[in-house]
Amino acid sequence: MVFYLPETLEGASTLDEMTPRQIVAELDKHVVGQAEAKRAVAIALRNRVRRQKLSEELAEEVLPKNIIMIGPTGVGKTEIARRLARLTNSPFLKVEASRFTEVGYVGRDVESMVRDLVEISIDMVREEKVNEVADKAEQNAEERILDLLLPPPNPKPRTPGVEEIPAASGDGSENLERTREKLRAQLREGKLDERQVEVDVRERSFPAFEVISSQGIEEMGINMKDILPGLFGERTKKRRMQVAEAMDYLIQEEENRLIDMDQVTRAAVERVEQNGIIFLDEVDKIAGRERGHGPDVSREGVQRDILPIVEGTTVNTRYGMVRTDHILFIAAGAFHVSKPSDLIPELQGRFPIRVELQSLSVEDFIRILKEPKSALVKQYTALLETEGIKLSFTDDALEELARFAAAVNDQTENIGARRLHTIMEKLLDEVSFEGPDLKKKNVKVDAQYVKERLAEIVKNQDLSRYIL
Repeated sequence: MVFYLPETLEGASTLDEMTPRQIVAELDKHVVGQAEAKRAVAIALRNRVRRQKLSEELAEEVLPKNIIMIGPTGVGKTEIARRLARLTNSPFLKVEASRFTEVGYVGRDVESMVRDLVEISIDMVREEKVNEVADKAEQNAEERILDLLLPPPNPKPRTPGVEEIPAASGDGSENLERTREKLRAQLREGKLDERQVEVDVRERSFPAFEVISSQGIEEMGINMKDILPGLFGERTKKRRMQVAEAMDYLIQEEENRLIDMDQVTRAAVERVEQNGIIFLDEVDKIAGRERGHGPDVSREGVQRDILPIVEGTTVNTRYGMVRTDHILFIAAGAFHVSKPSDLIPELQGRFPIRVELQSLSVEDFIRILKEPKSALVKQYTALLETEGIKLSFTDDALEELARFAAAVNDQTENIGARRLHTIMEKLLDEVSFEGPDLKKKNVKVDAQYVKERLAEIVKNQDLSRYIL
């Protein structure tokens, strides 16, 4: 599961204060061009904030304005949606519409995307709660390690979170406390990391039985442990491990003990219902009207199965019922051989905002290579710098790379910015392989260097189809 932490914003103290212009400015840091698409998602996000300020009765009636992004692969459709989710700390799921099949055919049920989104949200909220209790969990784990290293004279089970009343002072207890504090200092300095301790480790025993279902266990939304708690007993066993390993294990155990999973579940479900984003990719693959037979029947069936999810329905998950009324859906597709009007009218009406993303030009490729925070040039420079290699690119080298990428996209299949990945790999193949053994650690990539390694491949169209 993937989840995102909110990014630091300039000029806005909270996400609620972000204007559409500021949202676009944040997206500009990661995605080159495509101003119209950025503008559309910025407005959709701002409308979410506006809805939350309405009365509860009116807010319930305001539905999200779902978006269809139209454009070739590799121009930034997915990245815009992903960055938007990271910016807002929203549960985000990317799913290919073509992976679903009509009910009655072999394939995944469309409701599974809502269940997957809830799982992502659970992980997000749990991680936030872990950060909140991290210090307390570490303190409790430290005390338990010290109890193992220096057992108290009359050992009592330690209750996490309950402050113990100190025993009456005396020479014995004072000496014990001094020794304990010395061990604490050594533990924090890492001097005891390799010492062996014996820890009670939980082991779960699961009885062998088989669940027979036409849907599969992931679609059932059933937690067998909750239904049959008596069958799933928990036992502990002694296990010897080093202090460093024991500390990690006990911290995790304390975190689980301090976190209220019921509270996590409630917060996660609410976050899905109010802020969830589902990115439906390859929606053009299911565009088609029923003609009585053949694959079009299945395509329209998938659309009709997706329709209630987008319209707003209630989906049964293992964490309870989840409403989809206010989940934002962003659909995307190349629409080379079909068009949005080929979707069934009911589904078209649920995507009122349509934006067309433009194919990338040579100038766009140049900007993609050097401007974004995680630009390819920055990535390769940092990777090789780990082995002491100083890699530098001249401006004319970037221009030459951009021209080669645009040329190969024109001659073969247009895969947008992803072409830069294959070209950069081929360009730096020798440096990456020979890097650790190079005597000269300064490598300058100029236009001549690019031409020497790529020109012949690009000229040979048959070869470029396989290599680039």
